[in-house]
Amino acid sequence: MSLVESAAAASDGAFDSIPVINIRDASTPERRASLAHEIRSACINVGFFYITGHGIPQETIDNLVAAMESYFSLPLETKMKLHHKEIGPNFKGYNPPLGSNVDPANMGDIRESFFTPDSEELVSTENEGAMTATNVWPSEPAGFRDAFLDYFHVALGVGRLLFRLFALALDLPETPRTTGPVSDGYVGIGAHSDFECFAMLWQQPDIQALQILNSEKQWINATPIPGTLVINIGDQLARWTNDIFRSTVHRATNRTGVHRYSVVLFIGSDRDVSMEAIPSCVSADRPSKYETITAGDYLAKRLDEMYYKNMPPA
Repeated sequence: MSLVESAAAASDGAFDSIPVINIRDASTPERRASLAHEIRSACINVGFFYITGHGIPQETIDNLVAAMESYFSLPLETKMKLHHKEIGPNFKGYNPPLGSNVDPANMGDIRESFFTPDSEELVSTENEGAMTATNVWPSEPAGFRDAFLDYFHVALGVGRLLFRLFALALDLPETPRTTGPVSDGYVGIGAHSDFECFAMLWQQPDIQALQILNSEKQWINATPIPGTLVINIGDQLARWTNDIFRSTVHRATNRTGVHRYSVVLFIGSDRDVSMEAIPSCVSADRPSKYETITAGDYLAKRLDEMYYKNMPPA
């Protein structure tokens, strides 16, 4: 069955649960093909899935969470020294509560975050644009940078495996070569779809916050499952697959009164890659839905909306 036929035969998006996929054994072509089949079904029908067997050591996660707890406990004026709107145009650094608004219907996102999306080796050049600039790191607590990078490099390996499995799920070579250039208006993170190819989320095991919107406009809890990462499809993969893979709207709302920590790694393409529909995802009955745009331009546009254009009047 082709991808377009698979999409036509899929459910209508009225899911009430999120698949769990164990990726521990991906050592053989047969096993990767089996995993790709599971992932393909999850991406077409839900747009989210949990993964177990990802291999990220618990100690690596614990060290990062401890560093985050120390950093976010610092006085606001200390954290604001790296406020991303003050230190440069690349969206990297500290973001305070109500400093972003991903959903125009929201009054602001009640969350604080530290955004450093690229590897520590990346340095900006004149022609690479606002999204490529040297990372910034807080001077305290000691060990924040090391804890983050320890997690980043292990998790990036998981992301590379998932890219191979996504390719197989799309009937592409697993190593493809490309050419060419909730209440009262306040939610922790408002309803949105993610901007890049996919996201890998570690969420604190004992606090429910993440919710996913199904086609019946029902919010389905992505209940934390210890030892898992939550994977969700983002807009880049949705555009490449002509919406055969779902970039599902979701939000996070924490009403417990207890601080909640999460770690998300957004995996995307090189910034100059053109987001055009994969030919196998287009047919006479399913024409291409989106204009062509580079991945970097699309990401910069969405971040500008979240941090500037969607912000309510002061």
